[in-house]
Amino acid sequence: MHLADIALQQSFPSVMVPRHGPLAAMERPGERLLIAANGIFLEIARPWLRVVRRLGGFQHRTAIPYGEAEAATELHCGRVPAHLIGEFAAMARAAHPKETGAWIVWNAASAAFRLIPVSILEHSGGHLKYERPVLAGDDVLVVDCHSHGCHPAFFSAADDADDCHDVKFAFVIGNCAAMMPSMALRLCAKGIFETVENVPSEWYAAAREEVLA
Repeated sequence: MHLADIALQQSFPSVMVPRHGPLAAMERPGERLLIAANGIFLEIARPWLRVVRRLGGFQHRTAIPYGEAEAATELHCGRVPAHLIGEFAAMARAAHPKETGAWIVWNAASAAFRLIPVSILEHSGGHLKYERPVLAGDDVLVVDCHSHGCHPAFFSAADDADDCHDVKFAFVIGNCAAMMPSMALRLCAKGIFETVENVPSEWYAAAREEVLA
């Protein structure tokens, strides 16, 4: 086998799901394919998150001698503090009508969250280009935030292209000058996008309180 293929398979292995015992946990952050009786699944492990999602089934009813897998979401970092959403809402209002961005990161050693503004290269009322923050030590990205100025919160085709390789929550705040801004939230897992239909109510409360302060 070519050395490049060996390296690729070591970095992204395929694992057969046991039928008669538990699947061994991943020993370090990374990704792997799970070959199961009920389809092929993607498993992603990060210090803050473990997620398993079904990528597809089998075309034919061939007997697969493996166990079954199931979708899973394990949020190791806990809930994102609402006050950080309030801080980003204040940033978005200050930048309005232009867009802005920030990252909410989590430190695996201290279990503390914090908001990091991005370094903006270009921004307008419908465009944002920035440098990704360089994270040190045990910091990991959890929520990638950007604003839409006077426009509603939604995810564009450009957002899809930007997010397709990441493992994170993506968060958009729109109508930034309003007393109650609009919000959109989704989980991004290596090209899998899952909209969070109900953005936490405390996030809206934090943004509204910042407006009234």
